[in-house]
Amino acid sequence: MATNKRADEIDKKTKYILLYFCAKLLNNMMLRFAIVFSFILCFVNAQAQTKGIILGAVKDKNTQQAIEGAVVQIEGTADGNTTDSNGNYRIETSLGAKNIKVSYLGYATQIKYNIIVSSGNAQIVNFELDEEGKNLNEVVVKDNKSRSARAADMITPMSTQRLSTEEIKSNPGGNFDVSRVIQVLPGVSGGAAANRNDIIVRGGAPNENVYYLDGIEIPVLNHFQTQGASGGATGILNVSFIEDVQLSSSAFDAKYDNTLASTFNIKQRQGNPEKLGGNVRLSGTELATTLEGPLSKKTTFMASARRSYLQLLFEALDLPIRPEYWDFQYKVTHKIDNKTTLNFIGVGAIDKFRLATPKESTPENVYILRSNPKIDQWNYTFGVSLKRLIKNGYLNVALSRNMFNNEANQFEDNIEEETKRTLGLQSQEIENKLRIDVNKYVNDWKFSYGIVGQYVKFNIGLFNKVTNEVRDGSGNLIAPAVTLNYNSAIDFFRYGAFGQVSKRFFNEKLLLSGGMRSDMNSFTTDGNNPLQTLSPRLSFSYNLLPKWDVTGSVGSYYKLPIYTNLGYRNSSNDLVNKGMKYINSVHYALGVQFIPRDDWRFTLEGFYKDYNNYPVSNRTGISLANQGADFTSVGNEAVSSTGKGRTYGVELFVQQKLIKKTFYAFSATVYRSEFSGSNGILIPSSWNFGYLISTTIGQKLGKGWELGLKYRLAGGAPYTPYDPIASRANYLITGVGTLNFNALNSQTLKPFQQADIRIDKKINFKKTSLDLYLDIQNFARFSSEGVPNYTFKRNADNTGFATTDGNPIKADGSNAIPVLLNNDNTTFVPTIGFIFEF
Repeated sequence: MATNKRADEIDKKTKYILLYFCAKLLNNMMLRFAIVFSFILCFVNAQAQTKGIILGAVKDKNTQQAIEGAVVQIEGTADGNTTDSNGNYRIETSLGAKNIKVSYLGYATQIKYNIIVSSGNAQIVNFELDEEGKNLNEVVVKDNKSRSARAADMITPMSTQRLSTEEIKSNPGGNFDVSRVIQVLPGVSGGAAANRNDIIVRGGAPNENVYYLDGIEIPVLNHFQTQGASGGATGILNVSFIEDVQLSSSAFDAKYDNTLASTFNIKQRQGNPEKLGGNVRLSGTELATTLEGPLSKKTTFMASARRSYLQLLFEALDLPIRPEYWDFQYKVTHKIDNKTTLNFIGVGAIDKFRLATPKESTPENVYILRSNPKIDQWNYTFGVSLKRLIKNGYLNVALSRNMFNNEANQFEDNIEEETKRTLGLQSQEIENKLRIDVNKYVNDWKFSYGIVGQYVKFNIGLFNKVTNEVRDGSGNLIAPAVTLNYNSAIDFFRYGAFGQVSKRFFNEKLLLSGGMRSDMNSFTTDGNNPLQTLSPRLSFSYNLLPKWDVTGSVGSYYKLPIYTNLGYRNSSNDLVNKGMKYINSVHYALGVQFIPRDDWRFTLEGFYKDYNNYPVSNRTGISLANQGADFTSVGNEAVSSTGKGRTYGVELFVQQKLIKKTFYAFSATVYRSEFSGSNGILIPSSWNFGYLISTTIGQKLGKGWELGLKYRLAGGAPYTPYDPIASRANYLITGVGTLNFNALNSQTLKPFQQADIRIDKKINFKKTSLDLYLDIQNFARFSSEGVPNYTFKRNADNTGFATTDGNPIKADGSNAIPVLLNNDNTTFVPTIGFIFEF
């Protein structure tokens, strides 16, 4: 009784602390946080609860039918249960990290690792089991138990990696951001800047990836998205919703369209069907709240909201930028009957990027003020999906709508007058989508087929002073002024069909998977020709030895050009890019994998990708793959589908799941990425880092303490030097230097490296739990080199520009004194936070 009373007091005190802190967050935030953090630590030994709950369901992977009687066991304990007639199970077990094993006669045993059981909300852990061969004897079945780790995915048996929700939550330096955590996987890079989430897979541009949330495409995955180029500053998805993430960098399922580099399948769990619960996550930069629970016996929900406080942090650091964002997410699951389930999902964000004059006026601060626009963005994706179990399989129907609104404004010297305007952008992308697919498993043959249709709208109003008039020292015109000023609105249909089939042969040693799809549209000149985008693909996995597999694939994939290209109009108001072709990439991959046991995996894979029809700028003659990206928009220009490209390399990946309190992962990639412009010469692309190395290790220290370490190393990014004459002429209106495309990507930055550390202390009370964490990005204070910034020298008091003749600066900058500002930085970001779960 005394222990329970003490636990109740702690629960109440913790809730009061949380409410008080949230109410006072805007006042002396970090000081109050430190007080709260120290106060809570007083209770680290006051754990009163010793048991937690694990809930979930077990299904057949191929048919989605519930499996009754499956044995669910907590490894190393006597805790376990069997599934009921609906495939559901419930286990009460001790607190801490657990490995959960599920077995059923005729199915490959499956284990999920590092499931954290707490006294707060229940853990929802679902399983999808893959059938064993029906004619295998008992001995072979036992020896073959790790097949689920080798080739459980019959559609994509290679070039696939997975991340669980706990791997995302506990990743050092990841800040609960899916986009950042993905960068630990082989072949994946986060771009040339540490403050961006440009997901680059095997040397492909960020917009070559597609993202699916519960089978519904989400075009916008990040805050401050770059229109036409993907990427952004930080992810918008709430990690509390995520069950797992699967990355496929080749051998894509034919049901997924518009991808050239990778597909990300993000699976969300369902809400807790037993009680109302959730969590609150609070740190020095953001506050996130998640609620979940039952709405009825057949309906569960999850809902969340997050608010950033980056603008307060940057104000405290006297930086001139003030980013601010909100994001929202929900999922409602309703089970109509034992065969039919409805899912309603939604995700959205509101982003504002403002500039403020700092107290200290330095050349670096002035450059930031002159070179960045004000940005207002918002986006949403919502949809409903129906899954209906049918004979030997299931039917999926998904209907969704997404919208992205992008506004940006920039003025010379930040004087907000129309005569000083250099950029005015207002654009919207809207997609309404319907996807229907049938999935069946008959006599060991797995096949699927379906159709997809979209109605697309894109509109844009753009005023942009791209360049000023450029003259040489003798006054001769080198290049005319370029100003974009147009309005455009287009709408059209996109549609496609696909089929995929897979089967295991030779006593399950050989897995073959083949598919075909074609995509069309009603906008481009040849868009209605299905033969233009006919995209076959074939992959295999062969069990060469009991613990060794050989895998391979070849496939052709197509992507529609970006909407900013398609909607561009020239001075005569003509849509000049209607003749663009679908971008094509042909993948070749071959690899081996060694899996001696379920918890350890080694893979080695080589790849080659051949690109055709890549967009090339008519104005500069360079490939869009070499344009990079900022935080506004790319592609608003006339282009030609004449570019080519190739990327090739080798990936290595080693992973140890949680065993005896330790887990680790190591990946290394060596590759080359090259694209050509109008001259047809292949040169290193903006994404050609040469090599990528990442290693992550986690250790359970006991008594709720955990330690995580991560180290990343990447080769230097290519960059283009400035054109001294054009930069001097253009700087006053653009706020940045003008690149010398005759020396495109001829320079290389120093290699990038970063080491992150994370320490967690998990505390369990009677009905709640608390996770206190310290996350330090770049704790070793490695310096990273950035592309130098072009500017003009300032006068002594930094109130204006210095000039060569002492007179006011001329409009063409001819009497300015050019300066390159060092852009190296040592980003050191300590974050203290907590997650309160109830």
